[in-house]
Amino acid sequence: MDIRSAPECRDAVAAAVTTLESAVSRLRQAYGDTLGVRRLTSDVARLATDLEELGEPEPGRRGRIDGPLESIPDTPYDPSMWAGAEDEGLGAPDRHAP
Repeated sequence: MDIRSAPECRDAVAAAVTTLESAVSRLRQAYGDTLGVRRLTSDVARLATDLEELGEPEPGRRGRIDGPLESIPDTPYDPSMWAGAEDEGLGAPDRHAP
């Protein structure tokens, strides 16, 4: 198992983002300014920005969970619970979209 410190992980991600930037640049040369290439460019830029904004880790800081986790059963809900409810985006059952 590969155990790295936070700075080593951050450096590895930065190297991967640099590789992605280079690869997307080559794709732009091959495919031109297509929607897919623009989306890839935007996604890689977002990764770079998020990495820059990450900052330094705070020792001992972990995500906080308030209270115990609640288990939700996989059994179906009682259908009467939904009686009279409208389907989101579809409107009431007696109305139809234009």
